[in-house]
Amino acid sequence: MNSADLRHVARRTILATLAAAALAPRLGRAAEKTVRIGVQKYGTLIILRERHILEQVLQPLGWGVTWHEFPGGPQLLEALTAGALDFGTTGEAPPIFAQAAGSPLLYVAYEPPSPAGEAILVPKDSPITKVAELKGRAVALNKGSNVHYLLVQALASAGLTPADIKPVYLAPADARAAFERGNVDAWAIWDPFLSAAHDATGGRTLVDGNGIGGHALAPNRQFFLATKDFAHDHADILRVLNAQIDATDHWAEQHQAETTKLLATSMGLSQSVIAQAVGRMGYGVRPLTPDVVADQQKIADTFYALHLIPQKLDVASAVWSSRT
Repeated sequence: MNSADLRHVARRTILATLAAAALAPRLGRAAEKTVRIGVQKYGTLIILRERHILEQVLQPLGWGVTWHEFPGGPQLLEALTAGALDFGTTGEAPPIFAQAAGSPLLYVAYEPPSPAGEAILVPKDSPITKVAELKGRAVALNKGSNVHYLLVQALASAGLTPADIKPVYLAPADARAAFERGNVDAWAIWDPFLSAAHDATGGRTLVDGNGIGGHALAPNRQFFLATKDFAHDHADILRVLNAQIDATDHWAEQHQAETTKLLATSMGLSQSVIAQAVGRMGYGVRPLTPDVVADQQKIADTFYALHLIPQKLDVASAVWSSRT
């Protein structure tokens, strides 16, 4: 069995384990339905999880909730595609790659942009001072994550393409280690890993989603997504989820010190690091607007033109209507 086959078997095993774990609560309480939610280490869903409010709201409706944590959006959507999750959150790029791979996902809602919450870092003593100097250099990123689009746009702003660099595809923890050891020349990363890297390594921001000279590169929105089957069968529960996420966002915006402490405890990071990231978050959950869909379509078209996805996509066809 070659290495590609081994990776495939390992992936199937992980997803099968996730699916079994998510179904476990049903075996013990046959009368209760369960919504399986995918989270990353940071963000609104983590706040909602840590405050234990969703369980209180869903229990009278006959529903339970299980939480499943992933290192990044691509891994989360892989589990959703495999049927191991019902709902989750990612940045802009992962749904594009997932839709191109045939994922049965729907965009349910989004949070406002947070362009300063993602950036390309270089070591503090690096000779690199502008994006054009990344040519021929090794750049770490989580493939298919929200920073993938930032990197593509940053390179384009300097007249480069992904073919002009040496991409090194690593999850955040491994990328951090490679960055600290000097095994890569730059690192495209998002909050709070971005804030943590600034604090621990003194790394310099080469460019963030705001771009340079007023030319924005990437909005960096967070999206909430569900499977088509869950949205079709349980639209009422999706509305409850949206309402609770929105309420959590508003609470977090008005209680940033408490939010910082909660997230710092959850992640094991310092409050000073988390405070920077919390200050850059986009707050408030909204249904997708035509402008937001158009921005996602632009990302999809960009990736298709660069042969990063195999086919043209119609993003609007994957947007959930709360009226259905």
